[in-house]
Amino acid sequence: MKTVRLTMAQALVRFMENQYLAYDGKEVRFVKGVFIIPGHGNVLGLGQALTQEAKNLEVYQGKNEQGMAQAAVAFAKQMKRKQIFACTSSVGPGAANMVTACGTATANNIPLLVLPGDTYACRQPDPVLQQVEQTQSLSITTNDAFKAVCRYWDRIVRPEQLMSAMLNAFRTLTDPANTGAVCIAMPQDVEGEAYDYPESFFAKRVWNLDRRAPQAEVLEQAAAAIKKAKKPIMICGGGVRYSEAHEEFRKFAEKFGIPFGETQAGKSAVVWTHPLNLGGIGTTGCSAANEIARKADLVIGVGTRYTDFTTASRWLFKENAKFVNINISQFQALKLDAVPVVADAKVALPELAKLLKGYKAPYNDEIKKAREKWQKELDRLDSYTYKNTKSWKALIQDDNSDSAHRFAKDLGAELTQTAALGLINAMMDPEDVAIGAAGSLPGDMQRMWRPAAVDTYNMEYGYSTMGYEIAGALGVKFAIGDKKEVYAFVGDGSFNMLHGELVTAVQERKKINICLFDNASFGCINNLQVGHGNKTLATELRYRNKSGLFGDFMDIDYAKVAEGYGCKSYSIRTLEELKAAFEDAKKVKNQPVLFDIKVLPKTMTDGYSSWWRCGDTEVSTRPANRAAYKDMLEHLKTARKY
Repeated sequence: MKTVRLTMAQALVRFMENQYLAYDGKEVRFVKGVFIIPGHGNVLGLGQALTQEAKNLEVYQGKNEQGMAQAAVAFAKQMKRKQIFACTSSVGPGAANMVTACGTATANNIPLLVLPGDTYACRQPDPVLQQVEQTQSLSITTNDAFKAVCRYWDRIVRPEQLMSAMLNAFRTLTDPANTGAVCIAMPQDVEGEAYDYPESFFAKRVWNLDRRAPQAEVLEQAAAAIKKAKKPIMICGGGVRYSEAHEEFRKFAEKFGIPFGETQAGKSAVVWTHPLNLGGIGTTGCSAANEIARKADLVIGVGTRYTDFTTASRWLFKENAKFVNINISQFQALKLDAVPVVADAKVALPELAKLLKGYKAPYNDEIKKAREKWQKELDRLDSYTYKNTKSWKALIQDDNSDSAHRFAKDLGAELTQTAALGLINAMMDPEDVAIGAAGSLPGDMQRMWRPAAVDTYNMEYGYSTMGYEIAGALGVKFAIGDKKEVYAFVGDGSFNMLHGELVTAVQERKKINICLFDNASFGCINNLQVGHGNKTLATELRYRNKSGLFGDFMDIDYAKVAEGYGCKSYSIRTLEELKAAFEDAKKVKNQPVLFDIKVLPKTMTDGYSSWWRCGDTEVSTRPANRAAYKDMLEHLKTARKY
């Protein structure tokens, strides 16, 4: 057996250089590149190895460990899990910063490889800088925190362990049923230790995408259930996009006349104008999908995890509704006591269609009417103005009921959130990609966003990670290239939490467009807070006065912040200013753009026949709290138990 002597870190890089993914007759290099923030835990070992061994891997300098890892998540999501970035950090806080991004990846079933530095395996210099000492076990380090948010975790304490660790790592990363974050912790002394590795370990290795075929017996059961259905509905989940089953899903719905709702991850698998597309479904869904779903006697879930937002906390579907789930994951396919078709959607849907010959969902004009009703609401939301204040008063139930008017006075803004979203959506080119993650914007976008081309919507809502948006826009830009635009939709709360990769975008001359919706608050949480009977508490960005945080709204000039980084920026307070800025920004090349859009609080979309179970208070001195708890109990009477 021929061997080559390399350090563990050098062997790691050489191995990553030679990993490929094969699917549908195509073959791609699986690891596109590496994001790195060098520190004492990785700069000498892995840093030296990247300098020496990286031939095709692209190396980028991150600005925040969470940020660069979130960029890697968004990249892999946009690439439909067919290609990834690896992320490496130093020990201690640098490593811990990536834990959140691993949660994002694993919750959404997106492959992410993190390579954090670790304390010394030999323990000779302990305790080292940034080491957290645990008196009950010296084997515990910061990197053990990754175990809760990763699909696979390993620590390389001897250089030869790299071989089994990396084979298991890439097994997990390329497994569509069980992918997510993978953490390979690297003690900094072991990174530099050498071993005689077999040359075969570095040979080109092709991982084949598992397009699992369905079992014939289960397909028969699924077909039998569907044939009995009088009011079926389909759910288009993220698995449709990741398996690239766009056409198979659309043709199945058309052939059998079954309408479908979209999850956040599934949105844009089919364009919004399709006559069977009911739009977003669930807690942040629209009236068309939710009203049809509430009457459904059969639900065909394709590639969905059935989160509480999709099922409206299991209240949306009738207790006697039946389920057929098509999912590559057996864990997901078994949910809601369904007929579990454990298979790849691209393979399963055509096979199931063969068994449904002659079936047609017996809908009359319900689907058309539901879509027309929702279109009227979209028209209203697009033209929603400052003068219409009725909805604000309905949303606010505490002493701070003038928030929208105070905001307009303090910041001189008259722009509503829904009107701004509608205008931007209309002005974007069909192939441009929208990305978002947290706050009130995901709900508004699942309801209002109208994708005119497939795979143009990248919403992270499995973990709802504040701070994903700007870093994610950079990741999407790496995925789609410079011929198309990416627009990140981010609230001021998320922007303040994490926007360091904006500097990376400037550094790399990557044009990403940041649509910053500033309502000087954590708007969706304020709605949740007061909508369930509480007083406003720490959810608005106001100056402190004698009563607490109830003074004037803070008027932060985010345009100047972005300009200071090197971005092109615009300050916007009206629809006219937004339209002019948007058109002007299209001329910008190789430079990030930030739109500082001041939007009035309480100008989001409504609930539209949905519900979301929250931790309502059983005992309270406030009648509104008690009413909210009573409402929860009423919904639970008709919610599914499992």
